Amino acid sequence: MKLTNITKALFLAAGMATSTLSFAADIGMNADANDIAIKGYDTVAYFTKGKAVQGSNKFTATHKGAIYHFSSAENRDLFRSAPERYAPQFGGYCAMGVALEKKLDTDPTAFKVVDGKLYLNLNKTVQQKWMTDIPGYINSAENIWVDIKRKDAEVLNAD
Repeated sequence: MKLTNITKALFLAAGMATSTLSFAADIGMNADANDIAIKGYDTVAYFTKGKAVQGSNKFTATHKGAIYHFSSAENRDLFRSAPERYAPQFGGYCAMGVALEKKLDTDPTAFKVVDGKLYLNLNKTVQQKWMTDIPGYINSAENIWVDIKRKDAEVLNAD
């Protein structure tokens, strides 16, 4: 009887540990310690309003373990219907950084939608450099992303 209770407790603990891990943002996603993507900005608003709009924790959706905030239920529902269409490229890491084999955080106001895809940059200074050759940097970043997507940001950025 005691062995059965111990076994049950072990399975329960293992199940809880596994479920906790499944909620963590994917290693390829740029999210904060609470798994919030884009610092809580509404990723759909970049497309519908053409500007950075702070989202609300009243309207959320998850994608690849990251939690996205939206400024309205309508934007949340648009995201849920096609997350790959609205999610930022390169997991929300800086597009210029990825082109340089780094996973850098972003300033949600340093963005550009190019060919229907959202790209974020570290800051507006980096964005100005990135904008000097958007197609070239996107091409480089797409090729590099395949190799660095699953690598830890701290390890990549330490070099």
